This record gives sequence, C-alpha cells and structure tokens, in this order.
Amino acid sequence: MIKVGCRFLYGRTGVISEAGLFALFAAHRREVDRLWTVSADKEKANAAFSRAKAERAGEVFDAYGNSILRLAYAYLHSMDDAEDILQDTLIRYMQKAPEFEDANHEKAWLLHVAANLAKNRLDYNKVRQADDMDELAETLAEEKKEDLSFLWEAVKALPVKQREVIHLFYEEGYQTAEIAQILGERESTVRSHLRRGRIRLKEILKDEYDYV
Repeated sequence: MIKVGCRFLYGRTGVISEAGLFALFAAHRREVDRLWTVSADKEKANAAFSRAKAERAGEVFDAYGNSILRLAYAYLHSMDDAEDILQDTLIRYMQKAPEFEDANHEKAWLLHVAANLAKNRLDYNKVRQADDMDELAETLAEEKKEDLSFLWEAVKALPVKQREVIHLFYEEGYQTAEIAQILGERESTVRSHLRRGRIRLKEILKDEYDYV
C-alpha cells in the first residue's frame, strides 16, 4: 500500500480529491525536473543554425526546453525520442521565425508544435514502444520513488487524448481554453477529455495501486 503525507488527498467519499491530484502532479513535476534538467545536448540543437539564430535557439532552449521535453516524453515514453522532438521543435521555431504577443504565446506555440511532432511519431514508434522499457519509470524505480513511479504508470494507462490534456493541465498548469488552443481542439472537447481522464486516473490509482 502506497502512502503520501498529504491530508487533503482524499475527500469524504474515499476517492482521491482534485487537490490530491494537483499535489501528486506537483511532486512528480519537481522530481522529473530534478532528474532531467533538460539532458539534451544544446550544441547538437544549435549546430544547424547561424550564430545569431543559435543564440536565439539557446534562449528558447533555456526558457522552454524542460516543458517541451516533458510534453514529448508524455507522448513517447522515450528520452531519445523526446530529445529528438525538442530539437525538431527548435528547428521549426527558427525556420518559421514567428512573431508572438508575449512569452505565454511563444510557449503555447512551441508546445503546439511539439505535440504535433510527437503525435506524428506515435504511429511510427508503436511497434517499438511495445517492447521498450519506460526510461522514466525505470529511473524512478531505481531511486525507489514509488510515489512518483506509480503515478507515471497510471498516467501512461490513459488514452492519448486524455493523457495529453492531463499533462498540460496538471504538469504545465494550463487552463482548458489554453489547452484547446495548443492542441487545436474545441474547449468543450478538452473539458470532456479532462473530465474522463480524471475519472479514469482516480480509478486506476485506487483500484490498481491501492493508493491511500
């Protein structure tokens, strides 16, 4: 039985609460950032650009690299693939040279590109992924981070549409209207995926992992 030191994880019904989900994902995000801190090679990402473009790519890398990497990993469960998506996203950014209203607009554009690139790779990787060991789950297990590794396994069990919305809402802190823009979906569709994802995630955490 897995325990956590947060009194507000469960409501009166015995089902994990919304505050509990936020607490779990916050802890998970902190641990992933500690483990990764963007391990991709910046020199590799910059090699394709001129000096001026490389400088800008480096700034974008530093500002948004972890967010892009986390999102790509949420889809692909492979660090190598996630790093490829990160690099491809930076290349698209430099090729398009778009203008943005502000930093939030810039980040949303990058995550939109990364999500599309990751989804395009899903079908290509489907057979290979069936045999691959999830690198994050393996690392967390090695470090005995049970409270985090089982959460990742539960999220992985969700359908892709629910998983991407759950990730953007809890891990990246976006609201449903913002997620709709990033994914190119209607907000009502995002809300539906989020609602179903929450229900299913709570069921998995309670039934399969005996989370109390």
